[in-house]
Amino acid sequence: MRLLLRALSTLAAALMPAALPASQSCTEDAMIVFDGSGSMSEMGFNLLDEPRIFEARRAIHDSIPQVASVRRLGLVIYGPGQTASCGNIDLRFGPRTQAAGPIIDAVDRLQPAGETPLTDAVARAANVLEYRSRPGVIVLLTDGKETCDGQPCALAATLAADAHDLTVHVIGFKVRDDHFGWDNPQDEGYERRATVARCLADRTGGTYASAETLDELTDALTRTLGCQLIGHRMTRTGRLPS
Repeated sequence: MRLLLRALSTLAAALMPAALPASQSCTEDAMIVFDGSGSMSEMGFNLLDEPRIFEARRAIHDSIPQVASVRRLGLVIYGPGQTASCGNIDLRFGPRTQAAGPIIDAVDRLQPAGETPLTDAVARAANVLEYRSRPGVIVLLTDGKETCDGQPCALAATLAADAHDLTVHVIGFKVRDDHFGWDNPQDEGYERRATVARCLADRTGGTYASAETLDELTDALTRTLGCQLIGHRMTRTGRLPS
């Protein structure tokens, strides 16, 4: 019995994540800035004949519950509104505990539409986090370009200069340039593109992740929001990867 207990103790220690620096300890509040613009409903970029929003919803289901159990999360959605206005930035709620249910529900109910005011949406999230006086994290999930004359790189410079300790991570989800051939979505010559918002991550010490698949998007959300909360990331089936 003693040998068994000792073996279990050793295994548990091996599976626990190492001590994290303060900036990765999940003590900072985080805001998700979610792209709900009309392009999230586009189809033709894969062989499944599904709009981007379908996989984005699945990724939120797969990643957010484990993150929300250890970190306060808030949500901003931009795009949909009564009119196709660049002012359609919806602060659903600021950082709160156990926010998985409200986030999942908001994304499940989302009907993509409208423009892409991503710069103003990130600025709104930063203000909610009181970025000039408190540390915080923003994760921007976007499928492309700013379409409302916002200047993400200028905002990045402002945040880098004025923030107490704000990190912006950017996830480019199925980003396409203007020359992408929708009639041949599996073109082997296709190269992944970085959204213009990448500078938000580059200037604030964040990371930029390019996600093309459900697994890549789930992994990007878990890594940027989860602050290494799991030493060995679980797969979507609930099993440790081999």
